[in-house]
Amino acid sequence: MRVLVVGGGGREHTLVWKLAQSPRVQKIYCAPGNAGIAGLAECVPIDASDVKKLINFAVEHGVGLAVIGPEAPLSAGIVDEFTAAGLPAFGPGREAAQLEGSKVFAKKLMEKYDIPTAQSRTFTNATAALDYIREKGAPLVVKADGLAAGKGVVVAQTLAGAQEAVQLIMVKREFGDAGNQVIIEEFLEGEEVSVLAFTDGHTVIPMVSSQDHKAAYDNDSGPNTGGMGAYSPAPVLTPQLLTMVEEQILHPTVRALRSEGIIFKGVLYAGLMITAKGPKVLEYNARFGDPECQVVLPRLKNDLCAVMMSVINNRLHEKQLEWHENHTVCVVMASGGYPGSYKKGMAINGLNEAAALDDVFVFHAGTAFKKGKTVTAGGRVLGVTAWGDTLPQALDRAYKAVDVITFEGAHYRRDIGQKALRRS
Repeated sequence: MRVLVVGGGGREHTLVWKLAQSPRVQKIYCAPGNAGIAGLAECVPIDASDVKKLINFAVEHGVGLAVIGPEAPLSAGIVDEFTAAGLPAFGPGREAAQLEGSKVFAKKLMEKYDIPTAQSRTFTNATAALDYIREKGAPLVVKADGLAAGKGVVVAQTLAGAQEAVQLIMVKREFGDAGNQVIIEEFLEGEEVSVLAFTDGHTVIPMVSSQDHKAAYDNDSGPNTGGMGAYSPAPVLTPQLLTMVEEQILHPTVRALRSEGIIFKGVLYAGLMITAKGPKVLEYNARFGDPECQVVLPRLKNDLCAVMMSVINNRLHEKQLEWHENHTVCVVMASGGYPGSYKKGMAINGLNEAAALDDVFVFHAGTAFKKGKTVTAGGRVLGVTAWGDTLPQALDRAYKAVDVITFEGAHYRRDIGQKALRRS
């Protein structure tokens, strides 16, 4: 089978890496790909949002499976268009992808079907939102309704911070039309965890747990990013809590969508807060998380291509997922200034030395080739991933690899996985 992976970040490198291990897969294309992906797949210079060109390419090259990585093309309906062209595509259609594409849609669904989440109010007017903030007081969470590359959520510990977030999203339009509406919700106390699940709209099979690190700097300080690292498993999610997540969140969400006439096929990602009253939904994503993908898929024993085809063909009930018992860690190396402005084109050194280390794989996120060298081409540049029998062993291996990789302005967090270590 020929496979086309759409996207060019760390998640897509991980998907290509895992799909390349399948005996079903004879050739992988990736559009647009990156410098690291080029070692495993043929990179095609087509933007992930150019659906017409992607479909034409898939038809011309006999692609039997398209795997859609990023959220923007999913929300724009790329899977519907591939399906209409007779091309199997992994991911939810436009209606189902609203679960991520509109936080207001997701909140209304959760409220209607009693899925546990934070109390909230939605606003289309900045003045009304600011009045509500003054009335409620801090801490509060302010969220842009639409897609904002993981940066449209502000956890405001002060009144001034919450007001500034509304100004940023609704008045200054930092995230464009994603800020047409904002959700202001109660601040939930607890520890976050990510639970991803495969679903064909009927059967739901959760993957192993993981924990993302959103804040730019150590000790969860600084602005939110697309994710600065992750690890799996997350010990905060006990077997008892996972059962609650399945019974109170994952299955009810898929059923709720079905009741609304929407069949969700693909990866349902539930970003959760484990509170004193149990797990509550912070957000949904309609695809593999990034960098959660980098720590979850290396633990999957199954043939990923076979699992994806079972989702597309409504045969997920025939599958049983098997997982390695090891621990995985991903440390993101980012460009200086990220998540704000940053330079591109910085030469990256030490990639071969890192690749030579045992149980380490470096997933490329924002890289390109320039004059025969691998250079930086994005905010998040690399996802340095390692595995081990224990979390300390995996952490040690990941940071040893990080230490041999250099590029001008590189920054990364030194505290990935510390919450899990405190629980051990």
